Amino acid sequence: MSIIKIKICGLTNLADTLDAIDFGADYLGFNFYPDSPRYIKPEVAKEIFQDIPTNIPKVGVFVNEDLQKVLDIAIALELDLLQFHGDESPEELNTLGRDWFKAFRLESEKTLQEIPLYDCDWVLLDAYSSKAYGGTGVTANWDLVREAKKFGKKIILAGGINPENIEIAIRAVEPMMIDVASGVEEAPGKKDRQKMLELLTKAKGVKF
Repeated sequence: MSIIKIKICGLTNLADTLDAIDFGADYLGFNFYPDSPRYIKPEVAKEIFQDIPTNIPKVGVFVNEDLQKVLDIAIALELDLLQFHGDESPEELNTLGRDWFKAFRLESEKTLQEIPLYDCDWVLLDAYSSKAYGGTGVTANWDLVREAKKFGKKIILAGGINPENIEIAIRAVEPMMIDVASGVEEAPGKKDRQKMLELLTKAKGVKF
């Protein structure tokens, strides 16, 4: 029997980060993609990190960033995991030398064929949108997500997860982790305390 892990992503301020921790988040996500509405400057993230416990893994989200810059930020901020949410190639990532995972925007079954090319233990599966690399609130194709399990990687489900569908999503997909950003926000980069509490409470009550 498993209890789902939850990553609250797109955190931009200390208050929301502390709430996420208090409500039971297992991972904290910080978006270093400058074009994202949830972008956080590394120096701001560093200030937040000084005021939160060190035992909750911090995930840095990057999109098509220069890999040396990624590594510099990861080292400076002592990030625990790197999430690549862009068009990064297997050749770029497979020799990175730090813990990382790749996000895939599931446009069709063809997208699934890319998964085995990446030498990471986890994959994040998100909805496809031509407008953005993530955080769109669009629900991922759960049938494709289930099919991706055949590659033997641990699944992080993202895309359109909110307090209303979190229990259904967990039971339908049975992923290792759920990644939530827009589904617990009152505005991009600003979390809604009640939504965050409701989602985490419901999620932790589902056994599978």
